[in-house]
Amino acid sequence: MIESLQKGAELLTDIRDSAVPSGQWRMWWLGQSGFLIKWEERYCLLDPYLSDSLTKKYASTDKPHIRMTELVLAPEMLDCIDVVSSSHNHTDHLDAETLKPLRRVNPDLAMVIPEANRSFVAERLQCDSAWPIGLSDGVQHDLRGFRFVGIPAAHEALEVDEFGRHRFMGYIIKFGSWTFYHSGDTLLYEGMVDRLKPWSVDVALLPINGRDPVRRVAGNLNGRQAARLAKDIGAKLVVPCHYDMFTFNTASPGPFVAECNKLNQPHCVMKNGEGLDSISLKS
Repeated sequence: MIESLQKGAELLTDIRDSAVPSGQWRMWWLGQSGFLIKWEERYCLLDPYLSDSLTKKYASTDKPHIRMTELVLAPEMLDCIDVVSSSHNHTDHLDAETLKPLRRVNPDLAMVIPEANRSFVAERLQCDSAWPIGLSDGVQHDLRGFRFVGIPAAHEALEVDEFGRHRFMGYIIKFGSWTFYHSGDTLLYEGMVDRLKPWSVDVALLPINGRDPVRRVAGNLNGRQAARLAKDIGAKLVVPCHYDMFTFNTASPGPFVAECNKLNQPHCVMKNGEGLDSISLKS
């Protein structure tokens, strides 16, 4: 089992007590595609998976989800969250065992989802279907100081409902002078770079586990593709994710790092439970 850099009470203390200068941010990787952003004493939580629900679900199947990295903290410890997002309906991005306790300890929690997934989300979380904020392509919404803008994702293809709304989404997240891109699960698709380049992304959070039909799950960017996408959209920094969670669906960050170095693309490979400060970014 890969040890987290910080976990439990130690990580929670860092989250709560870290002094973040006004206008700056601090971000933690919580595993898989889960990130927590702290800005102006507000907290934005992206695609959290903070349980072992998938390991339990598939334990007696021919596709066991064996956890590689230890859990950083229990969701009920995070009672400071303002906004949480889900990029799509797969459990490691929409986990009832994470989101239900998270909502219990954050009664004013706001949630961002793809509009196409509203009924599915309401059923899985057993919540009022009117509660989540639904986004589709290009639609934006301001929540607690964070502006979310919907960007389609291709996991493996661009999939839409009967109204043309995308079921797999990424989000541009703007707050203060900063712009993040959290892609969710995605492959490259035609027009993707042109959609993203005008946003002048400061930090891109991109999956690197790739795709392999043998895994029998939808694929993602591989490390080299993630590095190239970050370079092509002009991201000032790229952080890899969606690896080192399950043994059957992971990848080494080595090719990602090598390609970033080749392209002169600024990057940061984080450990689970590690924090990253905006003031550490090169201008």
